[in-house]
Amino acid sequence: MYRKISVLAVSLIIITLLAVYHESFLAWIHGQEGDHILLASVIATLMSLFPVIPYPIVGGVIGAAYGTVTGALIIWIGSTAASVLFFLMVRYGGFHKLGTKVLLKYPVTKKITLLFERNAFMSLTVLRMIPVIPSIVINAYAALSRVHFLLYSTASGLGKIPAMTLFAMIGHTIVTDPSELVYMAVIYGSFLAVVYTGYRYWTAKIQQTAVNNLPS
Repeated sequence: MYRKISVLAVSLIIITLLAVYHESFLAWIHGQEGDHILLASVIATLMSLFPVIPYPIVGGVIGAAYGTVTGALIIWIGSTAASVLFFLMVRYGGFHKLGTKVLLKYPVTKKITLLFERNAFMSLTVLRMIPVIPSIVINAYAALSRVHFLLYSTASGLGKIPAMTLFAMIGHTIVTDPSELVYMAVIYGSFLAVVYTGYRYWTAKIQQTAVNNLPS
């Protein structure tokens, strides 16, 4: 009980601070030209952990301030660190047992959870590549499941690379050559289509194999 209260209290304090000062943080980041990378990474982590404003906006501002390569690295560090911290907060903050019972209580969620756990690395990596899926949902679901922490951290880190790079590129492109945004949208849209199609084929094959291996 004390762990739950502590986690919720600290989270509430940080959310309040970000809600009040997030515009100042973004203005400070936008005024940088390569310095204070560590501090920018810390701010990116907090804004990803507690999304007071959409993280793509944060990534765009950082990309505009630091450039594509450095900006992508900063927001990748922030997003990955935030997902790891959220995972630890949920799993070891006193919510894991209750969440696991809920996931395994109903036949539908139990089937999805078992399939997810059996193919956790591939599932996490691909889901992270799709920026429209809320990161907090993936974080919470993985933390409430029985996915190993190291596997989760590695898959999340790898899967976040394309989306974080995209956010930084968009921010940098807006202040350099906005016309290139059309080409970026086409390229990344094609990439997502290929990834999603491949993932659907792969999961369907896994499910069919599981059905075929059931005892008759």
